[in-house]
Amino acid sequence: MPKLKTAYVCQNCSFESLKWIGQCPRCNKWNTFVETILAKADSKSSFARVVGKGQSAQKLTEIILKQDVRKVTGIAELDRVLGGGFVPGQVVLLAGEPGIGKSTILLQAAEKFSLKEEEVLYVSGEESVEQIKIRAGRLKVKGANLLMLSETDVDSIISYISSKPNLSLVILDSIQTLTTTDLVGTAGSVGQVRECASRLSQCVKSMGIPCVMVGHVTKEGSIAGPKVLEHLVDTVLYIEGDDLHLFRLLRTTKNRFGPVSEVGIFEMSDVGLREVKNPSDVFLEERLKSAPGSCVTVVMEGFRPILLEIQALTTPTNFGYPKRAASGFNLNRLMLLVAVLEKRCNLKLGNEDVYVNVAGGMKISENSADLAVCLAIYSSLTGKSIDPKAVAFGEVGLSGEVRKITHMQNRAKEAKKLGFTKVIGPAEAKSLSQALRLISKG
Repeated sequence: MPKLKTAYVCQNCSFESLKWIGQCPRCNKWNTFVETILAKADSKSSFARVVGKGQSAQKLTEIILKQDVRKVTGIAELDRVLGGGFVPGQVVLLAGEPGIGKSTILLQAAEKFSLKEEEVLYVSGEESVEQIKIRAGRLKVKGANLLMLSETDVDSIISYISSKPNLSLVILDSIQTLTTTDLVGTAGSVGQVRECASRLSQCVKSMGIPCVMVGHVTKEGSIAGPKVLEHLVDTVLYIEGDDLHLFRLLRTTKNRFGPVSEVGIFEMSDVGLREVKNPSDVFLEERLKSAPGSCVTVVMEGFRPILLEIQALTTPTNFGYPKRAASGFNLNRLMLLVAVLEKRCNLKLGNEDVYVNVAGGMKISENSADLAVCLAIYSSLTGKSIDPKAVAFGEVGLSGEVRKITHMQNRAKEAKKLGFTKVIGPAEAKSLSQALRLISKG
């Protein structure tokens, strides 16, 4: 096939150069040049033949949807995050830290599809088919209808996909390992990632096959490669967890075919990821109900309320400057709450080290746990245990007021369903001082 015409284009000002240069001579920005295809020397390239000609436009009212438009994976937590399953032609980008379970959950999903006698193509650019076989044996994946392919050339992959029009799912592990001979950049470079993702996306969409691309992340936690990669796909999923705990959270940051606020919860085991049907029970099962410094709160993960235990410990400081430390809770937020307790509730915390922990390895990103953190600190400082049947939630302001939060009724309903009879929130306590008096009375 004739070579495509390429050039290096500055991503800041669109200046073109025949070779890569470090600094753009027009805008003076550094490291902005990316290899880009300018024009195709032969319009009848292999990629063009795969994708085919464009379709004619249709009126929205004339488009008829199939009755069973979604493909259910069989993993309820994954289906929840996707919005009910895969949509034909949907392109999903799954990212996460190394070893977090990306390949594991996809191999398990592929097994669920193969059990329904639907063919799944698993393409790996990082492992040989023998290595995947070893991992599949550990996960007890038989894969009767699971096709394995170890390939890194994107054009060869597209040719193989086009020869299998009855595929129910395509898995690519990972997009950073794929290359095209039309570009001279190495695997993982901006130009290669963008071009490979674009070609694969057009191919599977034209054939109506859902596709999952595994993406690497940088040390900052963002998806490696150009930001346009996230714009090309329909859904972006993140799988995250704590190295010291076995729980994994599957979140979505973009979803064209479903909500972006759902979360799936899994537990890592020796046979792969297992769904956690009732996470509240799991996070509270080892709780010491009569221990001071413990308070239960309700946080929202998407539209799902989850009960968590907030643990606090106060000890006299051995140095002139008291220490504040938090695990699973924002440290700056903790220091703010300690200041409010000192100023508005007259608690003497200036000579106390304060430690706060969210049991189970969960991370709380919302302010709804402010009240529970304050009550747990008060309980540890005074030695008074909080009612084991009580839950607390609410945002604490700098004036000591307890502010309303979202989904208050759903939080209270979930707490009562699990046997908690006392709810301390913005409706029951208008201020932090009032909330402290409520728990002091028992």
